[in-house]
Amino acid sequence: MKAVVYTKYGSPEVLQLQEVSKPIPKENEILVKVYATSVSTGDARLRRADPFLVRLFFGILKPKVPILGGSLAGEIEAVGKHVTQFKIGDQIFASTGRKMSAHAEYTTLAEDGLIAFKPQNCSYEEVASIPFGDGTSFYFLKKANIQAGQKILIIGGSGSLGVGAIQLAKYFGAEVHTVCSTGNIELVKSLGADKVFDYTKEDFTESGESYDIIFDTVGKMSLKKAIKVLKKNGQLIVAAGMITQMMEAAWISLSKKIKIIAGEMKESKADLEFLASLYETGKMKAVIDKTFPLEEIQDAHRLVDSGRKKGSVIISIHQ
Repeated sequence: MKAVVYTKYGSPEVLQLQEVSKPIPKENEILVKVYATSVSTGDARLRRADPFLVRLFFGILKPKVPILGGSLAGEIEAVGKHVTQFKIGDQIFASTGRKMSAHAEYTTLAEDGLIAFKPQNCSYEEVASIPFGDGTSFYFLKKANIQAGQKILIIGGSGSLGVGAIQLAKYFGAEVHTVCSTGNIELVKSLGADKVFDYTKEDFTESGESYDIIFDTVGKMSLKKAIKVLKKNGQLIVAAGMITQMMEAAWISLSKKIKIIAGEMKESKADLEFLASLYETGKMKAVIDKTFPLEEIQDAHRLVDSGRKKGSVIISIHQ
């Protein structure tokens, strides 16, 4: 089978399309024929080993996991003899966790893994975008216990986390303000944003608004600046912070006694099933910037690295 393999950290050029052995499912595993997968900022960071601490978990000198890809959508082609929850022909989407391996024509997953049935009204490409962007946003919004009537500011509303966060916050009844560039204003409004700050023209800290929750999805801004518009007892979500921002978050939490929600997300099957139900009922929709074939995965990574993508970048396989 074809898979995208990388044996060293670096630029998109380290990704090479190769022929590798097709995996065989163990007794408690399913074999998935992958129809679509995503290229997320998480994939790009692993490829670059950015931050350096990535190497502690994924290989000091070179990657221990040679095939990236943390989310997929596809059809079950074979099942192990002890599998009872799934059958051949089931259409599913899944998060692969630290196993990665989704950037390939086939992969195996444990039956008790992060797997949900694909909504029938959605394409494989659409549901492949769910685990990373929507899943991450849902996890952090739950931790913040978002409530109807609250006001939330989402920094980076047009990225994969941002488009999920806007729709989920609206679903839970919050008033949603967001920050993005001029070219993405209509997109975030179409997703339900009540007010949009164009960061190329205005400073949201000078708007006179204040927020119950500030959700930074991009990790590029000063948190000291953001908390100026945070209400007393408000919460700051740092979902994509680099080392310097995480250190700033820790200092703010201690010195100003502001509740900061950060750290690695914990995925769950129940969350995927809940998100699938929102897609099935039309309460959420996928935002896909561009779809690439597997052979053009380097270009997909370049788009992610640019920081200018809208929603998700998808790889289409077996189409």
